[in-house]
Amino acid sequence: MKKIVILGGGYGGVLTAKKLAKKFKNDKDVEIKLIDRNPYHTLLTELHEVSANRAPEDSIKIDLKKIFAGLKVDVVLDEISNIDFKNKKLKSDKATYAYDYLVIGTGSKPTFFGIPGAEENTFSFWSYDDAVALKRQIRDMYTKAAKEKNAAVRRSMLTFVIIGAGFTGVELVGEMAEQREELCKEFFIDPSEVRLIVADMAPKILPILPEKLIQKAEARLRKMNVEIVTGAKITEVGTGSVALGEKNIVDAQTIVWTAGVEGSEIVGSLDVQQQGRKRIVTNEHLESVDHKNVYVVGDNIFFIPEGEERPVPQMVENAEQAAPVIAGNITADIKGTPKKAYKPGFHGTMVSIGSRYGVANVGLPGKFFMLTGFMAMLSKHFINMFYLSQVVGFNKVWTYMMHEFFHVENRKSFVGGYFSKRSPNFWLVPLRMLLGGMWLYEGIEKIRKIWVDPNKIFLIPAAPYADATSAASVAVDAVKDTVDAQSAASAVSTAKEAVSALPVPGFIYDISNWFMDLMFYNPDGSYTFLAKWFQIGMVCAEIVFGVMLIVGLFTAISSLATIGMAVMIWTTKMAATEMLWYVGAAIACIGGSGSVFGLDYYVLPWLKKQWKRIPLVRRWYLFTD
Repeated sequence: MKKIVILGGGYGGVLTAKKLAKKFKNDKDVEIKLIDRNPYHTLLTELHEVSANRAPEDSIKIDLKKIFAGLKVDVVLDEISNIDFKNKKLKSDKATYAYDYLVIGTGSKPTFFGIPGAEENTFSFWSYDDAVALKRQIRDMYTKAAKEKNAAVRRSMLTFVIIGAGFTGVELVGEMAEQREELCKEFFIDPSEVRLIVADMAPKILPILPEKLIQKAEARLRKMNVEIVTGAKITEVGTGSVALGEKNIVDAQTIVWTAGVEGSEIVGSLDVQQQGRKRIVTNEHLESVDHKNVYVVGDNIFFIPEGEERPVPQMVENAEQAAPVIAGNITADIKGTPKKAYKPGFHGTMVSIGSRYGVANVGLPGKFFMLTGFMAMLSKHFINMFYLSQVVGFNKVWTYMMHEFFHVENRKSFVGGYFSKRSPNFWLVPLRMLLGGMWLYEGIEKIRKIWVDPNKIFLIPAAPYADATSAASVAVDAVKDTVDAQSAASAVSTAKEAVSALPVPGFIYDISNWFMDLMFYNPDGSYTFLAKWFQIGMVCAEIVFGVMLIVGLFTAISSLATIGMAVMIWTTKMAATEMLWYVGAAIACIGGSGSVFGLDYYVLPWLKKQWKRIPLVRRWYLFTD
């Protein structure tokens, strides 16, 4: 039995475990274990959204049990305090874990560069707990300031300093600037009283970006009334104050530290070669240079690719690209095949400044494009959803779209408020019932006419006739009996122009005719057996879907099905203007109209519960929370 242990449930650890589970899913001689002190994976790139109350707290957490449901990965909740490389064991206060192959992905923690008071007097910003704590602190300061009579104390409560003007600091201060207007309105505070400062010891913000994008970001921050302090040596952080240079002492009760990171506490204590800020030195296979059975993933990697001068960056894409290499090399180790070298090709960086604006430098290795505004935010959301699709598939991508685009308040989305307005579903009840009633009526009318003449076909045009006048007469009779062309007969102008219908592109009409000639007409022009059964099916569908819409059962499916029927009729040039109403009403009823005064209110939750019990559904995350 080969034992593979992944230490850390961050980006790199989770992706490595999933890749390994896929490679060894049918191998009973391989055991995969992931150890983390938290039962959830944290989306660190979204911490700022929680702190500024744009996204709900649980949106940045993913249950590790959910991630590995149905996979060959044993999730263990424990905090490892020591690694015995010689005996291949990990130790905690309560257990010891043996391994044959170890993947270290414990991530990073804030580094304070030895600045007096920095660690004790600032809010760190590198975990779920950090984001929640800062969210509460921000609201507490507005709450207390609203009641504070002392002007100096009130000022310090409403002053927020972010130390560190990299990606994390800029994204955080941008979100806080957007939130300022909402909180000021809620607590009756003049926005001019609230002071937001982002400070850095570097000469400019976002130094990894091109100068043009830096200028764009600075302009956006200043437009949002954010003060930018660069080239300021942070000499000391006191209780309620920070020295931004020798003479610039700022009184603030909220000081957030985003100025840099170093390897996690356990990595710093390991007896392995390290460089940078406690990063483990690896070879091209991402193995520790000291231990060939120990691999390193994510922020813990210190590796300089061939032809480069700097080590791989501590960013999510590094973890995404390293994970399959590590999984492949462990597999190669076990199977005795050649290993592959890590050759990363990064696709750029993106930073959001609030919910509606961002800057990005993205593209292919060697060919990058600078994006701002809408396109930059689009690329950021696309990258986030791509990552989530690898971790929990449809389930988390759906949740992400809900809190980023649809369940958004105060137009806090890069598409504004166009998709975020939510209206109560009870306004759709009359429309749903009317739409269902009309389909039901049409179906019953057809049954009545078929009862009189069982051979009468209503939804399929008659076969072509040599006599155009006869053809027109037959077509008019047929159209009179369809749901979507009851008034078409009045549009008959000549024997050759039987009806006035919604226009259909020629190539679509040709395809429709070809299909009907093939399936519905005999050589003598009579209808085939299939044509009659198709007619019966369509009539039954009108009745069934009409009833389902009236009672509010599976309304989304029923609405989509009626749209499908309308499209089929349209392709035959038998759809008059009434069809537009049917389609429009059906579109409006797709989004949950049966959840009020409908059976969907009872049926869908029960079905959802049963659906989630299916192993394949859990394995592929084919459900919503």
